[in-house]
Amino acid sequence: MFNKFWGSQQQGDPRPQEITTNSWYPPSVSTPSPSQPGTPNSINSNAYSQRVGDRPQVSPAEAAGIIVYLKDKSVDELRKLLSDREAYQQFLLSIDPVRTQNNCMIIRTSELASAQERLNALTKRKAEILKSYSPGSLLHKLQESMNKTDEESETLHQQLLGKEIELATFVQKYKKLRVDYHKRALTHLAASTSLVG
Repeated sequence: MFNKFWGSQQQGDPRPQEITTNSWYPPSVSTPSPSQPGTPNSINSNAYSQRVGDRPQVSPAEAAGIIVYLKDKSVDELRKLLSDREAYQQFLLSIDPVRTQNNCMIIRTSELASAQERLNALTKRKAEILKSYSPGSLLHKLQESMNKTDEESETLHQQLLGKEIELATFVQKYKKLRVDYHKRALTHLAASTSLVG
């Protein structure tokens, strides 16, 4: 069916069968072979599926936009784009949509780096907070608080013995310190027991 339709056009094909360029593209992209004329319907399925997997999908509108930039190029300029990677890169960067996309990628990359740094800082802070509120750390802080209260009550007792403080003041302060000490001691005992059992 396609031979009848395409047959008359293929006979008068003025295109050369082989293009001799030193292209950096894969051979299936840069030079058509006799078994692969340039029509999309006659492309070898293996080569087509291989190329489709390697390249990003381009919408018809994007393709039309790129063709607008290519249509005024001479054959020599097009061959240069195929064979010279630097010329190809310069051409791509001269296209507004590509330049815009490139700028967006740069912005995203810098934002990603900034976000990654922030994430790392927050992760480190989270680890420090979790460490400071771990059961073992809390028990240690409670033990330090108990020791400090015990030392304060002992200092107060020494002041009473040295007659540096009045009895009424001593009783009031000493009672408060000992109540705090025993509350912390009971809390410490309960927490230690619950961690073990």
